[in-house]
Amino acid sequence: MPRIAKPLSALEVKRIDKRGHHTVGGVPGLLLSIAKGGSRSWTLRILIGGKRRDIGLGGYPGVSLAQARERAEDMRWRVRNEGIDPVLERQQAHSALLAAQAKAITFEKVAREVIARKQAEAGNLKHARQWESTLETYAFPTLGKMAVSDIELAHIKEVLEPIWTTRTETATRVRQRIEAVLAYAIVSGYRETSNVAVWKGNLDAILPAPAKIAPVRNHRALPFDEMYGFVSALADREGNAARCLEFTVLTAARSGEARGARWEEISLEDRVWIIPGDRMKTGKEHRVPLSGTAIKLLDAMPRDRELIFPAPRGGQLSDAAMSALLKRMKINATVHGFRSSFRDWAAERTSTPNQIAEMALAHTVKGVEGAYRRGDLLAKRARLMDQWAEFIETAPATGNVSAIRSSEVVNDG
Repeated sequence: MPRIAKPLSALEVKRIDKRGHHTVGGVPGLLLSIAKGGSRSWTLRILIGGKRRDIGLGGYPGVSLAQARERAEDMRWRVRNEGIDPVLERQQAHSALLAAQAKAITFEKVAREVIARKQAEAGNLKHARQWESTLETYAFPTLGKMAVSDIELAHIKEVLEPIWTTRTETATRVRQRIEAVLAYAIVSGYRETSNVAVWKGNLDAILPAPAKIAPVRNHRALPFDEMYGFVSALADREGNAARCLEFTVLTAARSGEARGARWEEISLEDRVWIIPGDRMKTGKEHRVPLSGTAIKLLDAMPRDRELIFPAPRGGQLSDAAMSALLKRMKINATVHGFRSSFRDWAAERTSTPNQIAEMALAHTVKGVEGAYRRGDLLAKRARLMDQWAEFIETAPATGNVSAIRSSEVVNDG
């Protein structure tokens, strides 16, 4: 048991100015500690389980001598009678506080982390912006400021039910994105409870299946046997929207890929269009073989600009430009639907292997074939695109050319 030093008075304690630890008496192990900079604090030095512990009791003079003695007595009593280790107890309390603070992180903050990761992983800014937009519009108003650890099934229902039957496709994506955010929160230690946004065995018990309330609809596609009449009518149209749509049809490309096409991506000599990965849905570079018809179209376009098919006032054509053109031509199809027209033609009118047709559309080839395929079959795809160009430029054998063709030239800008 430590020796009890002679109790010092408050005035005597005040006069101590030497750096180090000074016994002040009254309670065994009570010290006034003076640091190098002159700051003063109270310390209780005590043995706990055979180990010496220095326990801080507060700063001096904020904690007076009398208060320090009272705290020291209380601490010694707890150690002796309750068997506690105050240092370990404080460490555990601090750890619990940090854990509680981590779990208090909001849904919005976690969602921002997930969006940033998706941008870094995929390099697809458009996809990341869609994530951000849907969550900001539908999830953040209800969940944004909530601690991610506190979100329950009722909150997910509150987000989804108002749009589940009216905007089913959007609601499905919102659910999937909320599920991804909560999954990230769980593995990051922000949330301990289950993922209440999962569908199977959870939300499927309280919400109708999306397929039953909003059957999946494919993009409207023009039957491939009508392509000759359509392309003939399209040739009568002037303007970059018409030329871009022609190029889109000839290359079976996505609208955004064609609208963003740049001269630097084109090699007329090699007859190939190389689309960089940051403009592809897959995030990977894609080589598109160009048919003779596509080369002829490009040869007729001005080359004194970066974009091949710019908008009339500069910049990239809008997503609606070609859709509006189709509407004016009274064509019941979407721009994206021409990819389906191409795919149906390849399957029904050619002997093209499935993987070549899929690669022509820049689709990922799955399964064993995809796992072992290293090249992009450019030469074989080139022959396919030449066949496609020849098909859509050749009048049907019946001679019944669709009345789509217009006798007057229309400028579509």
